[in-house]
Amino acid sequence: MFRRLALPAALLAAVTVLGAAPVTTAAPTAPAAGSVCFWTGAGQHGTSWCYRPPGYTDVPESLHDKAASFRSDANTAVYAIDWARDTCYHRLIRAHDLADNWPWGARLDGVSDTTMGCEVG
Repeated sequence: MFRRLALPAALLAAVTVLGAAPVTTAAPTAPAAGSVCFWTGAGQHGTSWCYRPPGYTDVPESLHDKAASFRSDANTAVYAIDWARDTCYHRLIRAHDLADNWPWGARLDGVSDTTMGCEVG
């Protein structure tokens, strides 16, 4: 009878240990060919989102004014856009460029394949 109880108790202990295991985050992956990816953390870590030209796209709220790094695998330049009061600013992101600590990301509102008529920022 002791053996019958020991096995379920051991199984319960194993499940409890596995359930308490820390969640690990996978290493950052390279952007898909032709896209530019932005991360909330330095060194391409944290929440990410990728833009693929052409056109303009607003960044998601998780990255709005909060991008800390980026990596481009696009074969063309794209522009980070900052919508300011009564004007806008753009920042060039060159083809195949990256920044592991990107201060301008604190201004990021959108991404485009053109300057959108914005001033250099």
